Amino acid sequence: MEEINQIIEKLEKEVSNLFNSESSGHDIYHLKRTMNLALHIQEKEGGDRFVIAIAAFLHDIHRIIQKETDRYCSPKDSLIKVNEIIQKNEITGERVAKILHCIELHEEYDFSENGKTAKDTEALIVQDADNLDAMGAIGIARAFSYGGAHGVPIWVPNIPLGREVYDESKNDSSEIHHFYSKLLKLKKNMNTKTAKDMAESRYKFMENYLQEFFKEWEGKL
Repeated sequence: MEEINQIIEKLEKEVSNLFNSESSGHDIYHLKRTMNLALHIQEKEGGDRFVIAIAAFLHDIHRIIQKETDRYCSPKDSLIKVNEIIQKNEITGERVAKILHCIELHEEYDFSENGKTAKDTEALIVQDADNLDAMGAIGIARAFSYGGAHGVPIWVPNIPLGREVYDESKNDSSEIHHFYSKLLKLKKNMNTKTAKDMAESRYKFMENYLQEFFKEWEGKL
């Protein structure tokens, strides 16, 4: 764990400036929470702890590229930049390849057009950790932060809820729509038993929140 802490400390100095102005819920604190979630899951599920920690901490570099270029950037498109950051630290080639693999596949969903292809424990855990941070109280806060940063309204009642196929490159009609197209689907998208158990309470919190939201919206509460 000491080795991981030393590398993360170096990486944080490297990427903090990149995420300083990030206000869409994909900030440095999201990276830290995702890493901590991933390490908690790893304790139960196994896998290379070092690879999981570094991949979880660097998984959202594509968000920064997207903000700088003002166009969609996939995790795969960020791998050159991620590799540049990694190469400044003492990480072996085999581990680098595994880290990049986890980052490339971390935004796979059963409910997207291409589905999920990840099979290795490390990538599955990074997926779970990132998805858990999109759920519950934190997930709700991040959803509306994202909406504010990208001009997505809170709720547009006259547009039907849900999308048959989720597409990460396109924003939903409102953030409430986003709950139904993605956030509420994440519970069934979890890979590991540990993450599935953790997702239960976060899912229920979001369900309760939406019930309250619609009552207040309609002036019934």
